Amino acid sequence: MIRRRGPWRNLEAVEFATLERVDWFNHRRLLEPSGNIPLAEAEARYYAAQQEISLAA
Repeated sequence: MIRRRGPWRNLEAVEFATLERVDWFNHRRLLEPSGNIPLAEAEARYYAAQQEISLAA
């Protein structure tokens, strides 16, 4: 990503672009093995299911 989108004005611009990419990866990219939902949603569902299991026990 760094080489494709450069040249960069400063380090802050690189950091901001990196944060945008991480946000996209976690919240917008669809994860096919989990039913085409974003990674953050799959993680939230996992922990909710774990909580239900512990409450049932």
